[in-house]
Amino acid sequence: MAKSKRARKAGGIRNAVVISDEHMICRLGLCPPEGVVLDDGGAYTPSKLQRKVWNYWREFWDEWVPTVTRGEPFCVVNNGDAIDGGAHHNNKTHISDNENDQRRLALAVLRPVVEACEGRYYHIRGTEVHAGRSGVNEEALAESLGAIPNKEGQYARWDMWMRLGVGLSHFSHHIGTTGSMHYESTALMRELSEAYVEAGRWGDEPPDVVVRSHRHRNAEVRVQTRKGFATVCTTAGWQLKTPLCYRIAGARQTTPQFGGSLVRCGDEDTYTRHFVRGIARDEEVTP
Repeated sequence: MAKSKRARKAGGIRNAVVISDEHMICRLGLCPPEGVVLDDGGAYTPSKLQRKVWNYWREFWDEWVPTVTRGEPFCVVNNGDAIDGGAHHNNKTHISDNENDQRRLALAVLRPVVEACEGRYYHIRGTEVHAGRSGVNEEALAESLGAIPNKEGQYARWDMWMRLGVGLSHFSHHIGTTGSMHYESTALMRELSEAYVEAGRWGDEPPDVVVRSHRHRNAEVRVQTRKGFATVCTTAGWQLKTPLCYRIAGARQTTPQFGGSLVRCGDEDTYTRHFVRGIARDEEVTP
């Protein structure tokens, strides 16, 4: 069967691999098995659970990404909160609040990612308590990684429009959260609706895919349109549950999700795929 007119017009990179919320330098964030050498010569060794999350990280890059991209070239969008930042929320879970320690760890983890996508690496700024005021810490990290800058010269952006083949996608870190599992999809539908309203107001092309992060949980809503499906999704993260999670009704009973996503322009439309892994809930006790 001949390809559609839309598919025949598509060119360039068709795959965007999306990661987010690594929260490196947190003792519950992403950390390689060799650990972290600190500024004063000391060292940190990752926990058993951190090593398990690292195994998922390797499965994601070594097995899942080559499969879902079908061996084709891809770009990478790091959708915010790659590092955990300085002291925030009065937390006691940091390996180090030294910004050089944080950047050194993040560079060691993410440089192979930049190499895997052959430099087609884009970075989105996350929450200011992690990324620094105005995203200054993630900007420095993204520049060191050689991220592709926007027209203002920012290596880490607040948001990004990306054309993959014939599909248009929008990336930004933040989205509303909820304390109730009943309303997990509400903010996603709101985000997609607002994108279509704003495009309609100004006569712009609406996005085929809207990608958000921040929640550390994967969810997706798809709506039929004249072009096919419009999709909005949130990405899983790479951080174990922090003490803050136990304050939130919907979070304190859930187990954390780890993973990333793919946005791909296929022969007919633009669609998403998601890699999500978890850990078992705590073992039972018998009095």
